[in-house]
Amino acid sequence: MIRGIRSLLLGRTYSGMLFACCGAVASFLLLPFAMLPALVWPAAPYGVQAGLVLTAWAALAGVLGLARTTRRALVASARRLLRVPLPDPVAPRPGATPSADRWRTPLWLLLHVALGWVGALAGGLLIIMGLTLPIGWFDAEAKLSLGGWAVRPTGWQAWAVALCCLLLAAAVCAAVTGALRWLAPRLLGPSAAERLALAAERELRLAERNRLAHELHDSIGHTLTATTIQAAVAGEVLAADPVAARAAMRSIEESSRAALEDLDYVLGVLRERRSEPAPTRTLADLPELLDRLRHAGAVLDSEVSGDLVQVQGTLSRAAYRILQEGLTNALRHGAGGPIKVRVAAGTGGLELSVVNRIGVASNPGAFPASGHGLPGLAERVRLLHGELETGPDGPRQWRLAVRLPARVAA
Repeated sequence: MIRGIRSLLLGRTYSGMLFACCGAVASFLLLPFAMLPALVWPAAPYGVQAGLVLTAWAALAGVLGLARTTRRALVASARRLLRVPLPDPVAPRPGATPSADRWRTPLWLLLHVALGWVGALAGGLLIIMGLTLPIGWFDAEAKLSLGGWAVRPTGWQAWAVALCCLLLAAAVCAAVTGALRWLAPRLLGPSAAERLALAAERELRLAERNRLAHELHDSIGHTLTATTIQAAVAGEVLAADPVAARAAMRSIEESSRAALEDLDYVLGVLRERRSEPAPTRTLADLPELLDRLRHAGAVLDSEVSGDLVQVQGTLSRAAYRILQEGLTNALRHGAGGPIKVRVAAGTGGLELSVVNRIGVASNPGAFPASGHGLPGLAERVRLLHGELETGPDGPRQWRLAVRLPARVAA
C-alpha cells in the first residue's frame, strides 16, 4: 500500500501519463484517413461506420508502427518519459529476412493509443469532478448515482468526494504509466535477433578494446622501459662520452616518436575518430628495434634465418609485437648479460625465441611487473593458433619461445 501511495508522488508517473496522452493526441492525425471507409459507404448504419473507422484507424496505426523510424522515435520517447532503459534499435543486416517480431511495435502503438485515450478520458473526468464538486462552478448541481441510489454531496461531503476523485485521477495516471512501463521492455525492447546482434557488437567492441590494450601495453611499455635505461646510460656517460650520450638521446627521441604514433591511433579509436591509419610495424622493422635497444646499452645476440620479407600481414605484425614484449621483459626483469634473440622463418611458419639471464637484477624493483605481459602474449598467440612456452632454460636463463603457423591470413 505504501508503495502504491509512493508511486503517486513520483514525477515519472505523470511524465508517463503525458507520454500516453501524446500518443492519443498524435493518433488524431490518422483520423481523416480512417474516416474514408465511412465516407465511401455513407448509407451504412452508425454502428457499422464506427466499426469501420476504428478498424481503419487501428490498421493505419499498425502500418505506421512497421517503420523503423517510428520505432526509434517511440524508443527514445519511452526512454525519456517512462524512464525505461531501452537500447537503441539495431539496424538489420543487409539481405537479412524480416524478423517475425516486427509485429511488436504496431501492437505497442495500438496499446499506447488505447491507454492514452482511456487515461485521458477517465483522468480528465475525475479531475473536472474534483475541481467542480466543492465550489459548485458554473452553479452546477452534482449528483452521483449508482444502482438507483443517488446522492448530492454538499458541504464537507463534496470536499471528501472531490478529494477521492483527485486521488482516483492520480491512481489512473499511475495505472496507465505502470502498464506502459511493463509493456515497453516486452514490445519495444530488443528481440531475440537484436539481442544476438547486440551481443555480437559488444563482443566485437570488446575484442577491439582488448587488441588496443595489447598494442598500447606492448608499445608504451617497451618505450618506457627502453627510455628509462637510455636516460640512465646518457646520464652516466654525459661527461665522459658525449657522443654516446647524444646517441642515447636520439634513441630516446625515436622511441618516443614511435610510441606517440601508437598512442595517437589508440586514442583516436577510443574517441571513434579513425582519421589516421593504424601504425603497422612488422618484422621488417626488427633491425630498428634491435638498434634502439643496443643504443640503450643492451647486449643483444640476434640470429635471423629465412626470408622475413615473405612473412606478411597479421603474422608479421604479431611476430614483431611478440618479440617487442619479450625483449621488454628481458630488459625489465633480466639480470644483465647478453639477450639472445632468434627468428626463424620457414614454409611451416615462424619460430621466435628470446633468452635472457635470470638472477639478481642490477636495480630490483625499478620495473614492477604489471601482470598483463604474459597473459597478453598468450592471448595473441592463441588467436594465431600458435604455441607459447615460457620458463627457465637451465639454471641461469629464462626462455620465451613461440611457434606461429604460416596459414594465418594476412
